[in-house]
Amino acid sequence: MMKLGKTMGLTSALMISGMLAIGQQQEGAKQGTVPKGWHLLDKTKDGYSGISLEKAYEFVKSKNLKSKPVLVAVIDSGIDTLHEDLKEVLWVNPKEIPGNGIDDDKNGYIDDVHGWNFLGSKDGRNLKQDSYEGARVYHKFKAKFEKVDPTTLTGEDAENYKMWAKAKEKIEGDNSGGADLSMLKGALKNAERSDSIIRAGMKKDVYTGNELDTFTATTTAEKSAKGGFLYLFKANKMMETTNKEFIEGFGEYVNSEVKKAEAKDKAPENFRAAITGDNEDDINDKYYGNGDVMANTPFHGTHVAGIIGAVRNNGKGMDGVADNVRIMAVRAVPDGDEHDKDIALAIRYAVDNGAQIINMSFGKDYSPNKKWVDEAVQYAASKGVLLVHAAGNDAKDVDTKDNFPSPTFQSGKGKAENWITVGASGDDAAGGLTASFSNYGKTQVDVFAPGVKIYSTIPGGTTYGDAQGTSMASPVVAGIAAFLKSYFPKLTPAQLKYCIEKSAQVPAEKVRKPGTDEMVSMNELSVTGGLVNVYEAAKIAATLQGAAAPEKKKSNVKPTMKNKKG
Repeated sequence: MMKLGKTMGLTSALMISGMLAIGQQQEGAKQGTVPKGWHLLDKTKDGYSGISLEKAYEFVKSKNLKSKPVLVAVIDSGIDTLHEDLKEVLWVNPKEIPGNGIDDDKNGYIDDVHGWNFLGSKDGRNLKQDSYEGARVYHKFKAKFEKVDPTTLTGEDAENYKMWAKAKEKIEGDNSGGADLSMLKGALKNAERSDSIIRAGMKKDVYTGNELDTFTATTTAEKSAKGGFLYLFKANKMMETTNKEFIEGFGEYVNSEVKKAEAKDKAPENFRAAITGDNEDDINDKYYGNGDVMANTPFHGTHVAGIIGAVRNNGKGMDGVADNVRIMAVRAVPDGDEHDKDIALAIRYAVDNGAQIINMSFGKDYSPNKKWVDEAVQYAASKGVLLVHAAGNDAKDVDTKDNFPSPTFQSGKGKAENWITVGASGDDAAGGLTASFSNYGKTQVDVFAPGVKIYSTIPGGTTYGDAQGTSMASPVVAGIAAFLKSYFPKLTPAQLKYCIEKSAQVPAEKVRKPGTDEMVSMNELSVTGGLVNVYEAAKIAATLQGAAAPEKKKSNVKPTMKNKKG
């Protein structure tokens, strides 16, 4: 699970962890509004710090370039396969006959029509919630390590002890947790009480933050309720969210925090084992799950998928970044922390079934089977697949604090070159160029991309709404990569990464360091110190692969970057 921040349509802890802790822009930051789809706009032409998408399309048109379809896998919580803006772009397994209960393509996965659900059972049941990885690690190794002298440990035991000690410190050493939890419970009760008063005053059961803003409160109770609840809507930038969605999401978040607090004395329930039926300790036991990629928690994945490739120019809802893309749904992220085995197999499934780009908008603080994930990442690299990962929403420096999965291999032998880590940017009209919640890192975060108030598809068939977090920034970059791969199909993952990073626009002014009031140069927050720009990336891509370039012409990629065959 990633602390994904302020998402609309909150239906699970997956989408709201950290909602209040990181939801507020710092005091003094400029508040305001941005138009729907601002993330696609151009700073010079439109006045917003988007990715200059229309200029990019004009550029490839001027070069008479024709696009080729690109397959992007979305490893996430599920996707609404019936959404009007996604139905046409969903990947359809050409070798699978839907619903016949037969593994027609002989890949080990029965009826994987639009992808695969690693959080399901063969009889159609699906895992919704799961536990916190820190609690799983703490209790798994407690008996083994609590009385051991760590100086006597070597190899894998030494690594596991280090991880367990970190979990132990987090679970046993946080004395403020009770007070914070009490405050959260109180805030939830106040929100529920305010909502009840407002519903009575407005004479309607469902309303959005925007509707609440225009509501004229007449009684003292209504004025107090409006002030308190409206503050939560605005502080979390969820004005288009309904009261029902907000309260439900907030409640599930508080429930997840209660479970974390219980982790010290109570081993977490093994939710997964009762559903999937596999041996979690055996990476070769891989044919589990089912073909239900929508399942019961599709909000987050649906929003991510729309950002990448919602049908463009159809007059419905919103436009995705890439115009010739197919979306493969791979469900591996529950309400809680994902399991390394599921992620490793999800990556391998996507690669084996033709994905060229994989978006990963999730993350956690512990990775007990990182080796499996590392090997899957290396496998993806060997097949010419680019991985795009969200940096996380804890406003922390991931150069010094863990955030998994990560491109640095556990073996200590290098770093994945087919990997881009993405922080979240905003706009001066909505809190500043850096999102207050975004993780950052001078060596571990590659670029920043729009991740504040991003309008996209949400479950319901014809429904759209705002969400924000690095989980929204990552698919912006995955969409850019898909656009580049579509119009410049010979580009390798290393070249796609080079184009995106080399073209990043470095702000002249200082920006706010996430989670603080400190103003810093943006090159202190990421490798490039810049914001992604697809138009500038396309211009660089054109120099690496011209429309009339000979088939065997070498690319002009940086000498320090390995040019892997795509």
